[in-house]
Amino acid sequence: MKGIIEINGLRLFARHGVFEEERINGNTFELTVHLCYPIENAMQSDNVADTLNYAEAIEIIRKEMEIPSRLLEHVVGRIHSALLAAYPAIISGSIKLTKLNPPIHADIDGTAVRIEW
Repeated sequence: MKGIIEINGLRLFARHGVFEEERINGNTFELTVHLCYPIENAMQSDNVADTLNYAEAIEIIRKEMEIPSRLLEHVVGRIHSALLAAYPAIISGSIKLTKLNPPIHADIDGTAVRIEW
């Protein structure tokens, strides 16, 4: 059996953007991460060692977000690689990274990049 481990609405301050000003001033970002993972052992054992520990996954994400990048695509790619390195049993998933206050003149909730695999 597989399950979906969800990290919804993780808000972090980071310094990503094409413009130098964005990397200097920073911005607030929101991440939604869904990871398909085998959870049948955890369903029986009630032991966090038998599942994907979302607290550890959040720390992996946080560390990748601390590294400034020009493109959200680059950040999402690094997060994807780091999560798979830590949890090779991940079957599939999605990562959505939203810049909540992009430096454009439009009334929007944010701009985002989402990957699925």
